[in-house]
Amino acid sequence: MPSVSALLGVPGTTDTLGLGAELEGIDRIAVLLVDGLGSYQLPVAAAYAPILRELPGRDLTVGFPSTTPASLVTLGTGALPGAHGILGFTLRMPDGRILNHIRWDTDPDPAQWQPVPTRFELAAAAGVNVTQVTRPQFEGTGLSVAANRGAAFVGAADPRALSAGMLAALSRPGLVYGYHPDLDHHGHESGVDSPPWRTAAEEVGQLVSRLVDGLPAGAALLVTADHGQLNVPAQGRVDLDRDPALAAGIVAVSGEPRVRYLYVADGALEDVVAAWRGVLGPSAWVLTREEAVAQGWYGPVSSAHLSRIGDVVVICQGRTVVLASGREPPAVGRLVAYHGSVTAAEMTVPLLIAR
Repeated sequence: MPSVSALLGVPGTTDTLGLGAELEGIDRIAVLLVDGLGSYQLPVAAAYAPILRELPGRDLTVGFPSTTPASLVTLGTGALPGAHGILGFTLRMPDGRILNHIRWDTDPDPAQWQPVPTRFELAAAAGVNVTQVTRPQFEGTGLSVAANRGAAFVGAADPRALSAGMLAALSRPGLVYGYHPDLDHHGHESGVDSPPWRTAAEEVGQLVSRLVDGLPAGAALLVTADHGQLNVPAQGRVDLDRDPALAAGIVAVSGEPRVRYLYVADGALEDVVAAWRGVLGPSAWVLTREEAVAQGWYGPVSSAHLSRIGDVVVICQGRTVVLASGREPPAVGRLVAYHGSVTAAEMTVPLLIAR
């Protein structure tokens, strides 16, 4: 979004991606985020959506953790998670409650929980027409406000309405952002390259084709994603609530199965780290909060956001997940594909360009 903003003349912005040469003369830009369309899944999806292999592009690397809330807010703000504070799928709030960012309404206040101005706000303040087109049920949610505040909202209940809404917004100069969630949903529920996932990939191809075919003069389309996904077999699933060695000393758990945040009892930190390293071995990196922050995974972390990260950060490797069956809905353990960690399959996403 900083690069797009620069091309649209927003003061104080820089085209860090070097898009200027490719998009010279463009005065209206559509950014379509296809949830779950990682670069490693792109060749598989292209078998059902040929347009995806026809568009020129490059790879980008998402922030950590490679999960939807963190990535959507990074896209919307141009800031790393350490600055914007959306540091995981779920996080522990100061009062001890666990906040699920996907089911977030107005508690806590999105403008306080995520204080960084969005690129949509800055563009609108500079006189750029800014529109977001997404599912009607996302209007006014905490995550939408945190990531996209400043953009006029247009509800689109299905992929055809999404393309129509985005093209309508491109009738005038400005920026339009569209979000499509279905590929990610079917990856989680049925697995990457499952029949439902293939159908969803075909729908992505149809969506992108309608947008490309409908682009008016002076317009460009950028297609990207928030993360990839990988299927996790049954033998790669570890349940902390069924292993006394892993549950000992834990007072709360957040994050998600690929990146777990553990909040530990007073005086238990060393024992928890030792136990988790002993049980998980090479299947996960087990770091203290201080180690994870010092290694730069989140970018510089605001002091106001530091306590949101667990005392212990468990970063799964390979095809391993850590479940918390006693603390999360059973559906979490029934998913087929996951994401959030640091593998290339999860962190690498495409940037496809049409004009």
